[in-house]
Amino acid sequence: MDNAPDSGPDKKPTPRTNSRPSTTRKPPPVRKPTARKAAPEAPVSPTKPPVPVKPEPVLRDVVEEQQFEESTVLSPRDAELLEAEVVAIEDAPADEVVEAEVEPAAPVEQPEVEAELREMVEEEPVVVVAVEVAEPAVVEPELVAETVVVVPPAAVKKTPARKPAARKPAARKPSAPRIPKTAAVEKSNVPIVLSVRGLTKTFDDKVAVSGLNLEVEVGAFYGIVGPNGAGKTTTLSMITGLLRPDSGTITVNGSDVWKDTVQAKRMMGVLPDRLRLFDRLTGGQLLYYAGVLRGLDGAVVRERTADLAHAFGLEESLGRLVSDYSAGMTKKIALAAAMIHSPRLLVLDEPFESVDPVSAANVVEILEKYVTGGGTVVLSSHSMDLVQRICDHVAVVVNGEVLADGTMASVRNGETLEERFVDLAGGRTSVEGLEWLHSFSA
Repeated sequence: MDNAPDSGPDKKPTPRTNSRPSTTRKPPPVRKPTARKAAPEAPVSPTKPPVPVKPEPVLRDVVEEQQFEESTVLSPRDAELLEAEVVAIEDAPADEVVEAEVEPAAPVEQPEVEAELREMVEEEPVVVVAVEVAEPAVVEPELVAETVVVVPPAAVKKTPARKPAARKPAARKPSAPRIPKTAAVEKSNVPIVLSVRGLTKTFDDKVAVSGLNLEVEVGAFYGIVGPNGAGKTTTLSMITGLLRPDSGTITVNGSDVWKDTVQAKRMMGVLPDRLRLFDRLTGGQLLYYAGVLRGLDGAVVRERTADLAHAFGLEESLGRLVSDYSAGMTKKIALAAAMIHSPRLLVLDEPFESVDPVSAANVVEILEKYVTGGGTVVLSSHSMDLVQRICDHVAVVVNGEVLADGTMASVRNGETLEERFVDLAGGRTSVEGLEWLHSFSA
């Protein structure tokens, strides 16, 4: 009857109590699923986003786990056999009790379950995402393709070339006739301190000055050169108000010399040629008189007198009468009297005549410092080398007319001032008829 199939419902085995320790079958060890390493990530392309890596479906571990679970569930038949074995062991003598090893049931193949699990894994793959901070992709220049647009020749429209329009020749205006250089033609923004226009002076039938024009800028060291009898002294005498002109105008810093005489003369210091001084006064008294005459205070005059005497080297001569002075000392004391009131314009006629070279060098230094401080000097001289060396502007006067004036470089025109002066004055003349000079009388 034991082998007959059981047609009734399954009956659960009733546990039996026994005083002896029962030996039960040990369950198989639980196998932990082996962790599989994630597949290495595919290299990130600089132009495409990273594609998630699809891991292989883990089927083997799932099947083994399912088999383990099935093996732990006993069928009714196996349960009865197991119970019989337990009863037999209990009824056996104590010394013959041997633990029976029960082999685990063979795994039951379930292809349907495996197929279902495989579909689940394929539908919902396990994706391992590694969170990393991706660096900005650097695109190499070689990977950037240049876009070249090729236009077919038929699509290009040919534009006919325009012919240049014929230009009419512009009507040229007749050029103005060149005016000979008889006045200052070099203009600048520097204000004018002395302006002479159309100055004329005649003595009986002799024309000393004929329509002379001059313009002297502020801060200029202006020299006037010319041969004897050219009208230099006459021109300077009219500028300083010592000689009335026949016609023309003279203005000093905007004041007309012959209409506003007092104001114009206040701004000038004068050293005329053949000046008659009060020679019965001592040098100190002469300078004091000149300063007070210009409206200066006595203390200021005495202070300036000491300074001028030291500059001109006249300290030891201030107590002597001017009549006892030499020609050079007379020039120096007259120049000191012209400068004592600090004028805007100095007009000097032959200031270096009869002056020794050492005193001349001192006078030049004083005048250069005066010009550097904003004063203006107009002087006449026969020494071409001296004028070329100390003056920055020059005018060449011949027969009462200005033949050339301007900066020293423009008047010289690449030559020395003496050579240029000789060319403008008419050149050298050959000397003849003096052969008798070669025969000595004694």
